[in-house]
Amino acid sequence: MWAVRELVAAVRTHVEREYADAWVEGEVSNFRAPDSGHMYFTLKDGAAQIRVVMFRSAARLLRFRPADGMQVVVRGRVTIYEDRGELQIAAEYIEPKGAGSAQVAFEQLKAKLQAEGLFAAERKKTIPPLPARIGVVTSPQAAALRDILNILQRRHRSANVVIYPAQVQGEAAAGEVAAGVRYFNQAREVRVEVIIVARGGGSAEDLAAFNEEALARTVAASEIPVIAAVGHEIDFTIVDFVADLRAATPSAAAELVIRSRQEVESHAEALNERLVRGMERQLLEARHALTQLAQHGAFAHMMDLIRQRQQKLDDMTYRLERAERQRLELMRRKWEKVSATVRHYDLRRVLAGMRRELEGMTGALAAGMRNLLLQHRVRAERMTTALQTLSPVAILERGYALVLDASGNLLKDAAKVKPGDEITARLARGKIEATVKKVAADQDSGSREKKRR
Repeated sequence: MWAVRELVAAVRTHVEREYADAWVEGEVSNFRAPDSGHMYFTLKDGAAQIRVVMFRSAARLLRFRPADGMQVVVRGRVTIYEDRGELQIAAEYIEPKGAGSAQVAFEQLKAKLQAEGLFAAERKKTIPPLPARIGVVTSPQAAALRDILNILQRRHRSANVVIYPAQVQGEAAAGEVAAGVRYFNQAREVRVEVIIVARGGGSAEDLAAFNEEALARTVAASEIPVIAAVGHEIDFTIVDFVADLRAATPSAAAELVIRSRQEVESHAEALNERLVRGMERQLLEARHALTQLAQHGAFAHMMDLIRQRQQKLDDMTYRLERAERQRLELMRRKWEKVSATVRHYDLRRVLAGMRRELEGMTGALAAGMRNLLLQHRVRAERMTTALQTLSPVAILERGYALVLDASGNLLKDAAKVKPGDEITARLARGKIEATVKKVAADQDSGSREKKRR
C-alpha cells in the first residue's frame, strides 16, 4: 500500500527521468512575478495547459519579460509539485516565438520609457551652436573617435575636447558609458557644454549595451545636452531615443555639435548686408516722400518742408550710420570674445600650463625633501656622537675596565671582596678572570667611613 507522498514522489522521479529536457510551445497566461524573483505562469494551447515555474537563478538571465498572450517556447524539466500533486515544468530557458528575445526586450523597454515621457520632444535640451568644450564618451581605440577629432579639427581647430575612455561593447560597456555621462555632469573642473556618446557600426549584439535601461535613464537624467552617435544611419538603440539629439554616425555628430568658422563669418556678412539694404530702403522711402511733397502746395511751403525733410533725413542717416557702426562693433566684440574664449581653452596651452605647474611643484617638493633629509641626517649624527660619548664601551676604549664579582655585580669598593674571591675584569676587547690575592682599602674611603660612623 502507498502513502500519498510516497506515490507522488515515485511518480515525480519517474517523470523527471523520462522528461529531463523537454521543449514545449504555447501561450502564456496568468503570469505572476512576486518579490521572490521567481516567475509563475500557465502555458496553454487550444486543448491543454500546464503550469510553469522559473526560479530566480534562471529568471534573472532573461533578456525580456513574459506577458499574458505571448507565444513562447519553454525548455525545462517536467516535474510534479508534491504539495498539490500538480504536473509542472521547471523552466530553464524561455524564447519568444517569432521575434528574438533581444528584439522583444528592446520593444518592451522602448514602450516603457516612452510611456514615462523620456522620448518627448519638449524635454530635449538645445545643443549649443559653438561650445567651448566638448565631452566625448567612447573607446580611445575606436575609429569613431578619430573621425570626430578629424572633423572638429577641420571645422574649428581651437575646439577643446575632453575624452572619457569607456568600453563600447561587452557586459561592462553600459556601466562604463553611464559612468562617463555622470562624470561630465559632476566634474566641475571640466565643465563641458555638450556630451557625445559615440560608437561605430556593428551587429545588433555589438550595440546591445546601448539598449540597457540603466544607461538610458542616465542619459535622460543628464543636465548637459547629450548627442547619441551609435552605429550607422539604419541602427537605432534606446539611447538614440532618450538623447537630446541623434546623429546618424559619429562623423555626423561632429558636424552637428559645432558650427564652422566659415559659417560664423558668413552669418556676420549676411547681417551686414541686411543692414545696408535696410538703410537703402529707408533713404529711398524718404526721397519718395520728399518728391511727393514737392509736387503739391506753394513753393515757399515746399522749400520749408524740403528743409525739414532734409534735416530729418540727415538725422536719420546719422542715426542709421551710428546704429550700423554700433551693431558692427557689437558683433566684432562678440566674435573677439568667442575667439578669445576658444583660444583660452586651447588644450595644448592648458596642458603646457599644467605641465609647468607640475614641474614647479615637483622641484619645490624635491628641494623640501632634500632639506628635511639633511636636517634629519645632522640630527642623527649629533645623537650618534652623544651616544658614543656616553657609551661604556667608549670608556673602556680609553683603557678603563669594569670589574665584576662572582655574582656578576659591578665592584666599586675594594672592601666588598676578600683574598681568594673570584673576580672578572671586562676590557674593551675581551675579559680576564682572576683571583683576589690582596685587598688594599682606599684610605680616603676609610676616612669617609669613619666620619659616617
